Amino acid sequence: MVKLVSLYKRRPDVAVEDFHAHLLGLADTMQGAAGAVRYVQSHTLVQGYKRGELLFDGVSEWTFDTLEAARDARRNAVDVPLADPARTVHMLVDVHVAKPGAVPAGAVKNIEFVNRRPGMALEPFRRYWRKVHGPIGAKIATILHYEQNHLHAGEYTDGTAPLFDGLAITWFASTAEMRRGAETPEYEVTRADEVNFLPDGHLPIIITREVVDTGAA
Repeated sequence: MVKLVSLYKRRPDVAVEDFHAHLLGLADTMQGAAGAVRYVQSHTLVQGYKRGELLFDGVSEWTFDTLEAARDARRNAVDVPLADPARTVHMLVDVHVAKPGAVPAGAVKNIEFVNRRPGMALEPFRRYWRKVHGPIGAKIATILHYEQNHLHAGEYTDGTAPLFDGLAITWFASTAEMRRGAETPEYEVTRADEVNFLPDGHLPIIITREVVDTGAA
């Protein structure tokens, strides 16, 4: 299973709520991408801006059965007029489900922007994230569903370092449950393991809620 993930940042003159409404208005057009078996649109929680701007304001995810279909969709991506084109990011990713689970309506979705530790080769990073760190993080009980999105290997072939090596996406029943999970011993173990494959410090995140989902892939 391969996904095309598009990350959007609004233009500086556009309010967050107006951008969300604009993006939602494009959903019918976006979900019609040729070959997509699923389309999901997620918006940042407005309360997340109390401390300042977020890295992105909205996310679109298309799931495809083939890499060729995903590449075609990226070439023909729908224009989002209120988005800043210089800060729009399209990622082809391979999906690894580290913790399967049902996600209730209204759940919050934490998207973490992942890069490997400086000096670490790509394959050891991907293997460690998937086989070692994923099972550790999956033990956090408040995580309902945990998905790793590894940037597709073909995205590294032009010699340019990508903005991100992947996305870690976790779902929680609420922001309160997310905070509760961060107070558990399992979370502490997860954080302690990050030095083995991630840069020091916290990776950037956005907290979102899905507003469109055309169905399970």
